Amino acid sequence: MYAEGVASRVSFRLRRRLFVQGFVQGVGFRPWVHRLAVANRLSGYVLNSTLGVTIEIEGPEDAQRRFLTGFRDEPPPLVAIDEVREEILEPAGYDGFEIRESAHSTSSEFVLVPPDISTCEECLADLRDPANRRFGYPFTNCTHCGPRYSIIEDIPYDRRATTMSEFRMCSACETEYHDPANRRFHAQPNACPECGPWVELWDHDRLLNTRADAVHETRRRLEAGQIVAIKGLGGFHLACLASNEEPICRLRERKRRSEKPFAVMARDLSVATQLCHLNDAERASLTSIRSPIVLLRRRDGAPVADGVAPGIGWIGVMLPYTPLHHLLFDGARFDTLVMTSGNLSEEPIASHNEEVAPRLHKLADCFLLHNRRIETRVDDSVVRVFEAQGPPGASSASGPHTRTPQPNGIERTLRRSRGFAPQPINLGAPVLQVLACGGELKSVLCLTKDHYAVLSQHIGDMENLETLESFEEILAHMKRFFRITPVVVAHDLHPQYLSTRYALSQTGVEKIGVQHHHAHIASCMAENRLEGKVIGVAFDGTGYGTDGKIWGGEFLVCDYADFERRFHLRYVPLAGGDTAVRQTWRSALAYLRDADVDTGFLAERVKLEAHGPRREAPNDSGAPIPGGAAKSCACSLDAFRVVETMLAKGVNSVETSSCGRLFDAVAAIAGVRLEASYEGQGAMEIEALAVRAALDPGDIYPFDTIDIELDLRETIRAIARDRNSPELVAGRFHNTLAHAIAKVCSSIAASEGLHRVCLSGGTFQNFHLLGLAVGLLRKAGLEVYLHSRVPPNDGGLSLGQAVVANRRLMS
Repeated sequence: MYAEGVASRVSFRLRRRLFVQGFVQGVGFRPWVHRLAVANRLSGYVLNSTLGVTIEIEGPEDAQRRFLTGFRDEPPPLVAIDEVREEILEPAGYDGFEIRESAHSTSSEFVLVPPDISTCEECLADLRDPANRRFGYPFTNCTHCGPRYSIIEDIPYDRRATTMSEFRMCSACETEYHDPANRRFHAQPNACPECGPWVELWDHDRLLNTRADAVHETRRRLEAGQIVAIKGLGGFHLACLASNEEPICRLRERKRRSEKPFAVMARDLSVATQLCHLNDAERASLTSIRSPIVLLRRRDGAPVADGVAPGIGWIGVMLPYTPLHHLLFDGARFDTLVMTSGNLSEEPIASHNEEVAPRLHKLADCFLLHNRRIETRVDDSVVRVFEAQGPPGASSASGPHTRTPQPNGIERTLRRSRGFAPQPINLGAPVLQVLACGGELKSVLCLTKDHYAVLSQHIGDMENLETLESFEEILAHMKRFFRITPVVVAHDLHPQYLSTRYALSQTGVEKIGVQHHHAHIASCMAENRLEGKVIGVAFDGTGYGTDGKIWGGEFLVCDYADFERRFHLRYVPLAGGDTAVRQTWRSALAYLRDADVDTGFLAERVKLEAHGPRREAPNDSGAPIPGGAAKSCACSLDAFRVVETMLAKGVNSVETSSCGRLFDAVAAIAGVRLEASYEGQGAMEIEALAVRAALDPGDIYPFDTIDIELDLRETIRAIARDRNSPELVAGRFHNTLAHAIAKVCSSIAASEGLHRVCLSGGTFQNFHLLGLAVGLLRKAGLEVYLHSRVPPNDGGLSLGQAVVANRRLMS
């Protein structure tokens, strides 16, 4: 009878093995599985592997059902499960449930790597509790927060495969690490003041302070107006008071960044509210676990210096996202700090202590360092919340790979880095192992495998050797992390891009060139899992066309494999090519001549500006224009005449349909920006003026369509007549371009029987234009698809290249 009873009880036992893929490493998943199994009196184990996470549970079937219900319905907030595979096995007779050592293997299976996460509320409470042993400790973390991607050397994600392996946990931290009831249970970066990293403050050649004294002295020096290089989560920031013009001016001189906006870190949400107007979605973005920089509409009289973001109506604001940031603000006499990337303009962000002397020596007055090594540099992410005019609309499309158009009021990524990378995009279908190299500006690479596309963090503009080396370093990390060996390399068609030259230099792989604007639209399609043909509107500054000209105002009909160019902005010749990106008066001169407008007024403006710096750009009477911030032109009237001659004779001139250069031209004609210190400056300034103008959306300039060209010559003539009213010009121009987009898309939709429109390209970072266009397209009965998780600018280009290359290979 006893033997029969044992056999009966065993027969009711079941062993189930689960293979889990998704964001399940480094996010408190294994401790949670352990607690769930113990609560249901199941035995077995959980471990990290190169497959993701493997779980075995053994026990009665009803207990397993309860476990699976909790597993499905109550995962920790940072967990994202993509796939669960299941096997039923014979009972093994496990004694209790345990977290096992990770399975290290040479498996080529895909596993996701977690991003870095901002400090959680529980760790902040520890940081500020004088009775807590982590009081004032700048590296406090737990399974819910802290460094991840930036410190991981290899997978599976265990301490021994991170840069924290250099710090041996003390007995108290070991106890926490092995205690299933503790939130630091298996927290790989777990540390405390006794056993973990520490901070040091240095001037240019000597140690000043360590630990808490270093933080206190850094705070004092910031209050005194000094510029401090601060080593953070994924690299260095250059920090100074955001309320004081003087250190900001010094920082701009040293960083060689004359006017491009700086990001601001605010003490807390209440301070951010004093700086900017916030809606609920923007508050959610600011306070999210990713803690990105959020572009917000500046309040009149906001307590920050004008030099933070000159000439535009937005400020990039973020909240403290590491314990060290919080400690700098605690007890400080400042509420805001400029926090900009620790680099010279156009270089990658510095991330190692050894880089301080050669790269940051002349930029900062002192250096707050720490000895937790950064394995992978990761810059801050930038997002903006989009509010379209009109209802979101509903999709009539269906199928497993089609999504309804995204609603209004959601976060749109403009720079995808810390907190987002390397979170993959699930493409919903198998893909080959492809490397896509992106473009030149806002470089991001992409690798594909299984069902995923993995985009790197923001790398920078691929215009120098330093950025190319950073690209190669990040690629090596990602190939190792994700076990990817590309068989194909996709690249832009522009032969002079460093990314293209890198791709073409690779051996043993197939190379596939992808047209720039096709890649933009394919990126939007992939993010929204669209199949079939769509109407694509790709507006940006520069893209190499299949006719050898520079494109940038394109209306395409395309799928993943191919595209047809149906409309484009009228070609206009630009003298000096890329020089016009900074000398925006060149674009104005080209567009005025093309529209047969007398250019004398523009020559006079150039002459006035060339005589010396002005804080604001003049109109024809010499009076400053509100909102203008143009500096003196780096040219003379003689240079102006030379460019006129070049255009007349077609010497060193390139034809372009660039929407970016169109915006530059309008900004210069309206007297807002004759010369730009960074790409898109004029466009940002006239967007701010258009928002301020608040015109009726129907107030537009005339335009025409001729053959396959969107002809804006009448628009340019009208802008020239209104040139002394920059707000009116800005408002009407935005309205006009939105109406033109809707008219052309409606025409293509009628002729092709298509109803889905994808909007992509850097121009659609202009949310005033985007909102107008989306509203009009929806009013015309078209479905509109936008970017959200992937930037619309060239930071999303590599995703499009990757999916195009995959589809061509598979077709």
